[in-house]
Formats: sequence, C-alpha cells, structure tokens
Amino acid sequence: MSESILIGLAAIIVLGTLAQWLAWRLHLPAILLLLVFGVIAGPVFGILDPDAIFGDLLFPLVSVSVAIILFEGGLSLRLSEARQVGTVVTSLTTIGIIITWVLSAALAYWLLDISFSLSVLLGAILVVSGPTVIIPLLRQVRPVGNVGSIVKWEGIVNDPVGAILAVLVFEAILSGGLEHGTGHVVLGVFKAAFIGAASGVAAAGVIVLLLKRYLIPDFLQNPVALMVVVLCYAGSDALQPESGLLAVTVMGFALVNQPFVSIRHILDFKENLRVLLISSLFIILAARLPVVEVMLGSPIGWVFVLSLIVIVRPAMALISTWGSGLKLNERLFVGWMAPRGIVAAAVASVFAIRLSEAGVEGADILIPITFEVIVGTVAIYGLTAPYVARLLKVAQPDPQGILFAGANRIARSLATHLHQLGFRVALVDTNWGTIANCRKEGMNAYYGNVLSEEMLAELQLDGIGSIFAMTANDEVNYLALLHFSDLFDSSHRYQLTPRGEGRKARQTSLPRHLKGRYLFDEKATYDNLLARLESGAVVKSSPITEEFSFEDFRSRYGDSALPLFLVTDTGELRVFTTDSRPTPRAGQTMISLVTPADRA
Repeated sequence: MSESILIGLAAIIVLGTLAQWLAWRLHLPAILLLLVFGVIAGPVFGILDPDAIFGDLLFPLVSVSVAIILFEGGLSLRLSEARQVGTVVTSLTTIGIIITWVLSAALAYWLLDISFSLSVLLGAILVVSGPTVIIPLLRQVRPVGNVGSIVKWEGIVNDPVGAILAVLVFEAILSGGLEHGTGHVVLGVFKAAFIGAASGVAAAGVIVLLLKRYLIPDFLQNPVALMVVVLCYAGSDALQPESGLLAVTVMGFALVNQPFVSIRHILDFKENLRVLLISSLFIILAARLPVVEVMLGSPIGWVFVLSLIVIVRPAMALISTWGSGLKLNERLFVGWMAPRGIVAAAVASVFAIRLSEAGVEGADILIPITFEVIVGTVAIYGLTAPYVARLLKVAQPDPQGILFAGANRIARSLATHLHQLGFRVALVDTNWGTIANCRKEGMNAYYGNVLSEEMLAELQLDGIGSIFAMTANDEVNYLALLHFSDLFDSSHRYQLTPRGEGRKARQTSLPRHLKGRYLFDEKATYDNLLARLESGAVVKSSPITEEFSFEDFRSRYGDSALPLFLVTDTGELRVFTTDSRPTPRAGQTMISLVTPADRA
C-alpha cells in the first residue's frame, strides 16, 4: 500500500512538471496538458488514484492549496493599476457576476435538463474565471492600454467572490432549497465580505509588524508568511464558510501595496510554490473523473460551453462596461477572455460529493460539465486570443517600444531620449533609487528582479516589441534574454556586447543560440558606454534631410559618434547592431551617442 502511495505522489509531481514544460515548449496553455495528463494517469491507465492516496485529507488539501494560489494572485494586484481600471473592474465583479450567474443558470436549466437548484449552483460555480490561465495568456497576447490589467484584475477578484457565492447557494440548497434560502444567501454575502476583508487586512498587518520589528530572520520569512496565510484562511473560514478565499486574496493585496516593509523574499518564494500547486491540483482533480465522463462526449454539453463563450461572456462584458470609457474593440476583447480554472474545478468537485452524500438527485453532473467548461474555454480562448486581439486591434502587430533590463545610467539615457520621442519604454532594476527617478520622468519602471516569474506577471508589455539586456553583468544579460524568449522573438532580443567578446575570450564564450543580438557595435560594452557618458557624451537626434545627408552626418561627427537607432519616415524604430547597419535616407532621423566636441 505504501509503495502505491509513493508511486502516486511521484506521478503527480512528475506529470505536473512535465506538462508545464511541454506547454512551455509547445506554446500551449499549460492547463490543457495538465488535464490530459491527469485523465491518462487516472481513469485511463489507473496509475493514479487520488482518493486512495489522500483519503479524507484530499479536499482539505485542495482547499488550502487554492487559498495559497489566491494569495499569490492578490500579490499581483497593484494600486497603481487599480486607480486606472478600478471602476471597470468593480462593474465587472458586481454587475458582471450577476449577469454571468443568471445567464449561465438559465442556460444550464434549459440545455442540460437539471433541476432549478442545481442550475443556480452551477451558474454560481461558473462565475469564476481563471487567473492561473488568464495571466499566461495575457503575456502571450500583450494587449495595449489598460485592457490587460482589467482582465487580470477581474480574474483574480472573481475567484474568491464566485467561490463565496457558490458556497452560499450550496448551503441554501442543503438547508431546504433556494426558495427558503434567499435571505441566507444575501446575508451570507455581506458577512463573508466583511469577515474575509477584515481577516485579510489583519493577517497582512501581522506580517508587516513582524518584519518591521525584525522579529523574523530572512530564512524564516517565507515559512512564517505561508503559516499566516494558512491561519488566515482557516480562521476566516471558521467564522464564515469560504470567506477564507477572500481573506487570503485581501491579505496578498494589502501586503504588496503597503509602504512599510519589503516583501521581496515572499514574492520570490510564492512563484515556485504556485506553479507546483497548480500543476499538482489539476493532475489530482482530473485523475478523479470516471472514464465515461472524462470523454466529455455529450453534444448538448458542448452546446452549453459554446453558449457561455459566444452569448454569456460577450453580453456580460458589453453591459458591464457600458459608459466605462473603453472603446468598442476593447469591450469586445474583454468579452473574449473568460477561461475557467482551478477554483471552478475544486469547488465543483467538493460540492458534487457532498450533494451526492446528501441525496440530491443529479448532483453528479457538476464535475463533468465543469471540467468540460474548463477544457472548452481554455482551448478556445487559449488558441484564439492572440488572433482576436490583433483582429480587434488591441494588440500591436509590430510594437516599437523597448523593455530595458537594467535602469543604470546607460539604459536611462537611451530610455529617456526614446520616451521623449514618443516611443514606449519600460525599465526593470533592483535599485529603488533609479526606479524612482525613472518614474518621476514619466517612464514605466518596475522594481524587482528581471529574472523572476513575478516580474513576468507584473510587467505591462503593451506597445513593447523588443528587450535590451543592459545590466553591468554579462551573465545576467544572457539569462534575461533567455527568460523572455517566449515573449520576444530572437530578432528582437538585444544585449550589450560582452566584455572580451571577439578576442581570446571567444574560445570560452557561450553558444550563439544563447546570445542576443549585440547592440550598436563590437566596442559597445557596458564599460565602454559608461566611460563615454562619464566623459560627457549625450544621446542626440539628427534629422536626415536633402540638405543634411548621411554623408554630411558622417563628415560632421566622424567615427567618434556611435549610431544607436534610426527612426524611419513611417515611425519604425530600427536598431543598429553588429549584424545590421541600416543606411539612413532623407526623411529619417538618426539617434546617436556623440561626444562634447561633436555637439557644436
């Protein structure tokens, strides 16, 4: 028995990690492969039996894991975004939730031929979207403006709200039916909101107090934070069922936006934990499906899924965003982004078992139809979102902006000049002082490690088409380009020429496929560019005209000027590299680094 449990645990971790890796390699939504692997390991081949492995601990473990995932989601909610998108998000998570609930329940009652109570419960379960799926999709799509932030916030906030709603409907059904439980549901919503919010703020306050008074050593910050998350979830849940999900989300939100202490260790730790939990949970839940239900072959079930995608979501988005100031194409894109994820799967699995034990007829349909919705929405949204975004023109087909890995003097000089010319720039650095200075100049700047998973989720890359790795550390530059290889094509990944490149060090240099395109020329190392700036060189724009040709430019500045960029007459930003030297023409603008003597 112990050997089978050990094999099962190993299968969960191996299959979850393998599915994530394959999804990365194949550029597919990871949740799709996780579901497939779980079905194959569970009902198809019988390798994995979660009920035999975990027994009565299964759903408590699932619940705690979901709470940790939602805490991680709360840590990605920044007040700076809320000020811009708060009104729209509020509408989507109030009016939008009601519309989704009512329409989904009506379709379930009409199409699936289930009782009114189960239809209402299924509609409440399907209110939640999936931030664990939405955020990776947004990285791939890179929508312009605030539409990406809106969809991200909605997905994260909807999860705890939808879970609370589903639990209250579930309790109303068990207490004698919805006809007698409406007041209970309404009262429960207000109680859960108050208790959850208060518990989350209190838990965040505990962490801040402990860190501010240096009562936790660095190596214990992550375990203590995880401990408080679990205590927050369990304590709030004990006071009001399912308010714990809201509590941990509020806790994450409060922690990431407080100005008193640094929580960088917590941010780094939770990224790895989230990936492991999501992978394991989907493998476990998919492995529990009976073979017949896993096939998801009911035509009427797929009609229900398609109705959610082409009727319910667009109607909800258009109504909820009415008068919001969003353009029609942005509202339509919001209406095409509602994949369901781990919370829907976990809640449906728990409710189906408890309703079946209570003798509620037809409750066993909740699991297969919920997984059918998850598979259908993830597949359709995941495979079509990039094309829909380009069709609706909410994603730039050829974005000209630049993400600078590093906000040192060199990167700031280039970014400031490009920003003044109207190009979108973003900078990432671990030096808070340089980030603060960039923000004062109106540029998007992010404080953190450019190599962290958290940074991938936080960055708003709308209008950004290239990455410049410009840190003082050549190895970090290599890693930064590799880290962003899924977001930027190899032709748009640039780095400073490494120190010693082209001389004896060439013999020990990294393989070419791990390198980016070298910026500007062979001598443009970090040390060389910094020395130029310290000697007084500046970034300068020089319009090329019929009267002032490129030959005139070379005659005036000679070899001392370093060509950096060329802005074409169509607004395209071309980069000078060691393998590409564009020839300027009349109507274009040269951007170069010139010495003090040349500026006269």
